[in-house]
Amino acid sequence: MIEQKLTETIRDVIDFPKQGVVFKDITPILQDPQLCTEIVDAFAEKCSRLELDGIVGIESRGFLFGLLLANRLALPFIPIRKEGRLPSETLKQSYNLEYGSASIEIHKDAFKPGARLLIHDDLLATGGTVIAASKLVEKMGAEIAGFAFVITLDFLKGKERIEQFSPNVFSLVSF
Repeated sequence: MIEQKLTETIRDVIDFPKQGVVFKDITPILQDPQLCTEIVDAFAEKCSRLELDGIVGIESRGFLFGLLLANRLALPFIPIRKEGRLPSETLKQSYNLEYGSASIEIHKDAFKPGARLLIHDDLLATGGTVIAASKLVEKMGAEIAGFAFVITLDFLKGKERIEQFSPNVFSLVSF
């Protein structure tokens, strides 16, 4: 089962990026091409009934499986990046972090209004970045068909915060 494989492969890094945090490191997954294929297969299965027009990946780890999934489903991949990193005209959304704020951007011509999009990132914690991404997508007239994450940290309640945008929240492993 993929959940067990992921649990065995994901590495805990203690006190990163700051003391008291247990960071869930997905880089060991990337060393296993078969497991990467299984992840994309699992996402493709979960998304098969969503009638998607594109996959939105959040910088940077959301690009890893988001692009592979878009390719598997023969859909466009739409990157959301940190402010100042996209070369063409963008729309920006700011959001609060634990210590300060940040902004993310998307190209204004990334998709047509009315598109049904899946938002993907590697991990769902509190949901702050995903909420900002959701607001960007909705501002541009798209419908959020669902969310897909490799990992959710259930104790941080991010899923409850993003369900206002779509009830379709998929995760392959939860901690």
